[in-house]
Amino acid sequence: MPRLPESFPFERSDLVYKEIKYETNEEWGSYPNERNINDHLEFAVINLDKPPNLTSHEVSAYISRLFGIKKVAHGGTLDPGVSGILPIALQRATPLTRTLLRSDKEYIIVMRLHKNVDQEKVIEVVNSFKGKIYQRPPIRSAVTRKTRVRTIYDIEVIEIDGRDVLLRVHCEAGTYMRKLCTDIGDVLGVGAHMIDLRRIKSGVFYEDDTLCTMQDLIDAWTIYKEDGDESFIRKYILPAEIVVLDMPRIVINDGAVGAITYGAQLYVPGIIAYSKGIKKGDWVAILTIKGELVALAKTIMSAEEISATDKGQVTGDTRVLMPRDIYTPMWKRKSDNI
Repeated sequence: MPRLPESFPFERSDLVYKEIKYETNEEWGSYPNERNINDHLEFAVINLDKPPNLTSHEVSAYISRLFGIKKVAHGGTLDPGVSGILPIALQRATPLTRTLLRSDKEYIIVMRLHKNVDQEKVIEVVNSFKGKIYQRPPIRSAVTRKTRVRTIYDIEVIEIDGRDVLLRVHCEAGTYMRKLCTDIGDVLGVGAHMIDLRRIKSGVFYEDDTLCTMQDLIDAWTIYKEDGDESFIRKYILPAEIVVLDMPRIVINDGAVGAITYGAQLYVPGIIAYSKGIKKGDWVAILTIKGELVALAKTIMSAEEISATDKGQVTGDTRVLMPRDIYTPMWKRKSDNI
């Protein structure tokens, strides 16, 4: 996963730019990488490596106490014994956990078979689980126990050692790995259970240089408080805009930003650029010219319709994330000058 570039959200091949002149008022807002430290912590996410033997809630509560902030949320529960990527959202970024919950996941699993099975047979059966599968959540789960369809995008056997099978699984959100192991064992006819699990991907978050441990956060916070050195805080606490790197996007002009924060919908004249593949009904990230996340919105126009007109409403259901008056609404500027 790339770090947020200075040119974000531009230099993206999927963006179509309208043939209009555009500029941004440097006195309004700020580029995501250039926010002062207080504003940075107000709208940020953490690519956290959750240790085993802690619940996801305990991790969130500890971070809340460490930073002295009230609003901290995690993007996808991991069982206490499971380690790996647990995205954490701070303060104004907490609504983004809904997006994180829906994102695809990737895991490394150790599955133990209850009897010996020929390795070729194990590989054959494991590969058969790629694609759409039916799952009923286990008894100890936070959702209704109804059979549902989930997608396994990729599954592979990495290694087999006796009855222990090391698997890598890339799957749709809401797929239960413990149940997957049980189902594989049932198809093999010998039974199986999961003995270890680690999440190595959640949406845009990977095991890369942004991944940090609880101790990394403690050290970074201590250095910042004692020495005023922000570098480690900024290394591990990322601008919240990174969450939408894999979403379709619409870039808008400064004049439209203030209107949206006051509850207006987005109309075609406010658009500077948009992703090529936007379909009607897609959730998109609405961004400023500087790359700031203004809102998440559901489109009522496709990219083809946006390109074919110079007027009309583009968004319907909208979740505003930017506070009011960071960008002055145009009608306020006019009334102030009267």
